[in-house]
Amino acid sequence: MRKILVIAYYWPPAGGPGVQRWLKFVKYLPDFGFEPIVYVPENPSYPIMDEKLVSEIPGSVKILKKPIREPYGWASLLSKKKTKTISSGIIKEKDPSFMEKILLWIRGNFFIPDARKLWVKPSISYLAKVIADEGIETIITTGPPHSLHLIGLGLKKKYNIQWIADFRDPWTSIGYHKKLRLTESSRLKHKALEKGVLLRADKIVVTSNTTKAEFEAITPKPIKVITNGFDDELKPRELDSKFTISHIGSLLTGRNPLGLWQALQELIAENEAFKNAIKIQLAGVVGEEVLHSIKDFGLSDYAAQLGYLSHDKVLETQQKSQLLLLLEIDSEETKGIIPGKLFEYLNAKRPILAIGPKGWEAGAMVEQHKAGNTCLHGEVKRLKNVLLDAFHQYEKGTLICHSERVEQYHRMALTESLAKFI
Repeated sequence: MRKILVIAYYWPPAGGPGVQRWLKFVKYLPDFGFEPIVYVPENPSYPIMDEKLVSEIPGSVKILKKPIREPYGWASLLSKKKTKTISSGIIKEKDPSFMEKILLWIRGNFFIPDARKLWVKPSISYLAKVIADEGIETIITTGPPHSLHLIGLGLKKKYNIQWIADFRDPWTSIGYHKKLRLTESSRLKHKALEKGVLLRADKIVVTSNTTKAEFEAITPKPIKVITNGFDDELKPRELDSKFTISHIGSLLTGRNPLGLWQALQELIAENEAFKNAIKIQLAGVVGEEVLHSIKDFGLSDYAAQLGYLSHDKVLETQQKSQLLLLLEIDSEETKGIIPGKLFEYLNAKRPILAIGPKGWEAGAMVEQHKAGNTCLHGEVKRLKNVLLDAFHQYEKGTLICHSERVEQYHRMALTESLAKFI
């Protein structure tokens, strides 16, 4: 089998969708003639943990580790709570504190492209011997964090190897960048690093057609869209007795669905049966501003915070929910973002309510696969109609999902596509 070196930051026991992508590729690559060797940090600062994912690492895979120095430990001396919040991706948009402004400015302008930049040079030195000893001909870097692509860039400059850069999210066009308080010189440096990676990588993998089109304007290199996916064979589950609307994953401040909260508030006031049956379930980290909005709209009594759930509990919650909520920031920059949870939602076979920006690629997929409905954030009347229609089906016991052609997103099929691209 041909050996390939996979350079990743997120790896079990880290939790979240960023882990699932390469954990599953590594699982299935041997079926297509590749032996993956995985290189990850020895002492990372993961914002969320899921120890159960450790058991999913194939026993035959070789895992290489090298210590990493990250600034979050130093920054926590100033404010441990604020540092942990920012490292989790929760950034206040309204009235950020002075400490938050300082931490964001330091993060954005001193740590380019990100807080893992100090791992780049030691990793290039360490992996040089690995490439020689293992006879590696192909390396794959996956980001964010995009510092890992700089490891690939450094190795590509030194060795005659094939380098594939996998972008799970965009780089400079992602909405997060606007919150980092970048100086003009920092912004240009990000752009230069991004361009350097896109021009020097032999091949590029992205998760959406929108990102593919964006990168094609920068580089002539081959670009392949390989989305995230699902892998689990699901057990039959009994649906929740309540009319549950569940959101799985971090609910960042920018995704706060004010139109949905208003629609729910009005339906509760207008429909006694709806009021008695509705239950909102939020699994994962929830921003303070989102919680304030829920309270302001009088929905606190109907909302349950489930906290971080292990992956097996996530699968169970998705299958039992009456409706699954998919949210994205209402911005031009986010129309190409396809949340990893979408594919597990599709596998769960429960109706999806997707709320995002105009032209949202993920929302279009929901409708293309006949898996639910897509609305814009401000479409309160449409949201009410969609919710009321779903509720009437729930009352009759006929709220089901007729999704089509979702098998293409199974991790085995996606890995086959990756193997052919390699």
